[in-house]
Amino acid sequence: MAGKPSEKDFAAVRQDIAALMRQPDYDDGSAGPVLVRLAWHSAGTYDQETDTGGSNGAGMRYEAEGGDPANAGLQHARVFLEPVKAKHPWITYSDLWTLAGVTAVKEMGGPDVPWQGGRTDFVDDSKLPPRGRLPDAAQGADHIRHIFYRMGFHDQEIVALSGAHNLGRCHSDRSGFEGAWVNNPTRFSNQYFRLLKSLQWKEKVLANGLKQFMYYDEDSETELMMLPTDISLTTDPSFSVWVNKYAEDKDLFYDHFSKAFRKLLELGIERDSTGRITNTDNKLGGYISAPKKKNTPGAPGKTKSGPKAFDEAKPVAEENAKHRAKL
Repeated sequence: MAGKPSEKDFAAVRQDIAALMRQPDYDDGSAGPVLVRLAWHSAGTYDQETDTGGSNGAGMRYEAEGGDPANAGLQHARVFLEPVKAKHPWITYSDLWTLAGVTAVKEMGGPDVPWQGGRTDFVDDSKLPPRGRLPDAAQGADHIRHIFYRMGFHDQEIVALSGAHNLGRCHSDRSGFEGAWVNNPTRFSNQYFRLLKSLQWKEKVLANGLKQFMYYDEDSETELMMLPTDISLTTDPSFSVWVNKYAEDKDLFYDHFSKAFRKLLELGIERDSTGRITNTDNKLGGYISAPKKKNTPGAPGKTKSGPKAFDEAKPVAEENAKHRAKL
């Protein structure tokens, strides 16, 4: 695309993202939660001390970041978005992934999250952040603070962002954990906080040795789960204050989540007075989308692919078929 994309251009992309949300053969019939996770993980690598990482660059197209075990399963989100990328080839992957996250939040009943475009894609893997910057759900409050303080968040923002666990579910073949946090994991709400606060969560050791916390919901005859990091929000005095507030006030949670998620997606991005991004990470300069990389599930390659646009689609489809066979 010649010149800066217009709001109308981005609105058309939003519309097409919203149209792909329904995915009957995927988790709970929706791509929404995994799109939010893609946006989150694309930005959650930021380190304010070194000013590295963040959503600019779309580093998951390269093995060093895309193959990080913390990003397992995000190939599904990338595949879901490839038809949108093919229809709007001008948009960068870094803009597409972050726009998909805020669009999914809204489409699932969540708040409007202010979003600005203009991100550029890395042209090579020389500026990727190191692995190990994303949260480890098996840890506690100290670990959470280490991860989020590194990005520049404070305790209230940490709890607000944790509310994204209202969406989606864990998979033992990805994170090692298993199950959904809430009864309706495709609807954005403050139920995560209400359940975290009100239910009695019992420790359970999984076959792989990981520990999570369970509650059996007799109404739906399903098990709900919480991660060790989730439980730590209730036992830490500073965190628990905000758990209680968000459990009681959905509007407050929506307001704080919107602000914190916007901040997350802007970490490491420099803009001039017009809103144009001035980062020089893309050597080509300007608003140019980097070429599609040849991808394998969870571990994108380092070289350009040929004209084939959906290298990840077949193995992901096979994985989904195996998942459905277990139901």
